[in-house]
Amino acid sequence: MSRFFAVLVTSFLFAVGLSAQSAVSINTETGIDNLLELFQTTNEAENKVEGWRVQILATTDRSRLETVQAEFKVNYPSVPVDWVHTKPYYKLRAGAFQTKQEAERLKYTLGRQFEGVYLVKDNVSENELLRMY
Repeated sequence: MSRFFAVLVTSFLFAVGLSAQSAVSINTETGIDNLLELFQTTNEAENKVEGWRVQILATTDRSRLETVQAEFKVNYPSVPVDWVHTKPYYKLRAGAFQTKQEAERLKYTLGRQFEGVYLVKDNVSENELLRMY
């Protein structure tokens, strides 16, 4: 009998607790609201996702980078290629993949032609991902 009474009291308290939760209100400072709004608009405008690229070359010689990039575009016209400059290096990167496994296929292909090819994590635009498929 006491076990039944304990279950009944617990159920009642749980039901009262649920109805009390619907009456909770949150008061925030205006600075917090502005920060959350800025965060939301920034994320809506950003169309990049974490992805993978194949790094073909890292050099301090920009003319060598441009030569290798032109050669790459001739041999692989359907693969997007671009470079980034992180002082003092110019880094030539190809492809735009959502998963590491997808990037591995291109790395294997390019490894026969280019020395020192490896995978790098990068922010990839959604438009680039669509072009690869």
